[in-house]
Amino acid sequence: MSDFRERERVISEMLGIDKLPPPENNGPLLAQDDEVIELNENFNFDDFQVVRREFFAHLREPSVSFTNNKFYVNSACLAKFPTTDYVQVLINQETKIMALRPCTEGERDSFLWCREKNGKRIPKQVICKLFFAKVFTLMDWNPDFRYKLLGRIIHSKGMYMLAFDLTSTEVYEKKYIEGQKPKASRTATYPESWQNQFGMSYAEHKQTTHINIFEGYAVYSIKDTPKPPIPDISETENGGTSYD
Repeated sequence: MSDFRERERVISEMLGIDKLPPPENNGPLLAQDDEVIELNENFNFDDFQVVRREFFAHLREPSVSFTNNKFYVNSACLAKFPTTDYVQVLINQETKIMALRPCTEGERDSFLWCREKNGKRIPKQVICKLFFAKVFTLMDWNPDFRYKLLGRIIHSKGMYMLAFDLTSTEVYEKKYIEGQKPKASRTATYPESWQNQFGMSYAEHKQTTHINIFEGYAVYSIKDTPKPPIPDISETENGGTSYD
């Protein structure tokens, strides 16, 4: 018996009813004596802000990190794509959105985002000095700090990917104490623009949930040494081959 069914049975017995009415879409499971405050038609969310999920614990949510010329995902990314070993990185420089697209090993600019340890897939920290520098220059980030971004699964044109907003990042600064090695802070700081707000307004939040992930994107090579281009081989009229 599922946990939901067991809770339903216990609540029904406590209330002395045969069966609770089924909840509506995304609605609560209401008992007969539950009080619900009905708001009038003038109510709206205009003055509300949607609290950023970065302000909550998110150990099981997909994330990526940049630190010390390295780029890596967390275990949640691997769990969301259990059969994916290679991905491509796509970046839209206008919208500042980065996407990880699952691909095969043979595809150009693919990189291995995991490795195996004791029979389990774990994240692989990839050294990427050129990519690291380009992203930090684009976003005007401090190369001495660690940057962590939360991701969302998106679906478009028959493909599933992970998307990350480069403007919504947690920053972990390094602490410098005289005579000691610098230590990374365990407490995240956030962009200055977040200081006096909980998040986007409700209306703005609804508008930003629709992203055309393929407009204006470029595929970036994570590896410092890019793969050589594959020559275009085509048959000639006399049956031989030519290389363009």
